[in-house]
Amino acid sequence: MPDDIPPITILRVADLPQNRATPFHLKPDSTGNAEIAHELGILGIRKLDFKGTVQAEGKSDWQLTAQLGATVEQACVITLDPVITRIDQPVTRSFVANLSADLAEEIEMPEDDTTEALGAEIDLFRVMTEALALALPDYPRRDDATLDQSEFAAPGVTPMKDEDTKPFAGLAQLKDKLEKGD
Repeated sequence: MPDDIPPITILRVADLPQNRATPFHLKPDSTGNAEIAHELGILGIRKLDFKGTVQAEGKSDWQLTAQLGATVEQACVITLDPVITRIDQPVTRSFVANLSADLAEEIEMPEDDTTEALGAEIDLFRVMTEALALALPDYPRRDDATLDQSEFAAPGVTPMKDEDTKPFAGLAQLKDKLEKGD
């Protein structure tokens, strides 16, 4: 695929050729990366690259095949320090012309989350942003981050520890006491 592909973000389905793949390459600038980072609620995006093709599949359906590459910065869930994550993953979407809108609304969790109803346009920017959102780590954590035990209690009350909440934590001690008493 040539690197001089114009940065088109929306493809009109009526303009797409049926007999060959249509290449695309999205690489937002720093302003675009900042807007996407803000939309996704992350600290930043250092690099974002979305490159692939859209081609006809059958008489009226379309298949998007792409590679998503990104370097993102998120807050550590423990320390809130920045965590850098590299994302490289394939992205596929099937745009189906005869997907029932009623069926799509009734299903809460579709089995195949790569299939979408085909409209008049294919929004490559939306697909890229959605794929990035799905690829982000849910709980980013620095390698050296540890969660210390926290103890909370009212003044004058002995705080509970994690071990105290375990139902069988004191059985070994109870067993020893019972054996010594015999």
